Amino acid sequence: MAGKKKRIKIILLTATFSIVVALFYVFDLQQYLTLQYLKSSKALFISYYEQNPILVLGSYFLGYVVMTAFSLPGAVWMTLGGGAFFGLLTGTVAVSFASTIGATLAMLISRFILRDWAQGRFGKQMQTINSGIQKDGGFYLFTLRLLPIVPFFVINLGMGLTPLRTFTFYWVSQLGMLPGTLVYINAGSELAKIEAIGDILSPTLIGSFVLLGIFPLLVKKLINFHIY
Repeated sequence: MAGKKKRIKIILLTATFSIVVALFYVFDLQQYLTLQYLKSSKALFISYYEQNPILVLGSYFLGYVVMTAFSLPGAVWMTLGGGAFFGLLTGTVAVSFASTIGATLAMLISRFILRDWAQGRFGKQMQTINSGIQKDGGFYLFTLRLLPIVPFFVINLGMGLTPLRTFTFYWVSQLGMLPGTLVYINAGSELAKIEAIGDILSPTLIGSFVLLGIFPLLVKKLINFHIY
């Protein structure tokens, strides 16, 4: 009986996920997630924000959570918009919490829908992954969050297939995504100077993120090496 109820919940969640994604493309919402649109609508959104700060900020926060939870494209533009519309401090706080809450929901959706299937289909391979995640999962997640080459949604969905604790996923994600969030929010606050994403992420900055990401894991490995 419990198994049947879970299957029904999985079907309903999968259907909801599919409907939300389909509506996103049917209504062509991607047209509002471009650099050109952000620049052209900046003054209008700031005007709305000044007139109704709670409503506008709340709508933005909820939209960011939903978009991230359902792994929809456009997080980069939403983050830039946060800096452009709300400024460095408010934008950083809003994006940091919205992105982390959304990422955690995406991870839980993946875990609920796909984890049992993945563990059953790739049991032997998953044993090795599970062992590593249980031992160093927080460190691996922190490193991945600071690597711009790893897509945001891939980390969320992939971690859902592992036994990583939800709370660990949340706080490590919040901490690990904060440097990138600050960079994009700061860039958004100077939107007029940006012509392409390449103007934000320089090779030096990417290298700094990589070093920052692998440093805690290297320290842990060195400590374990000296202990054992």
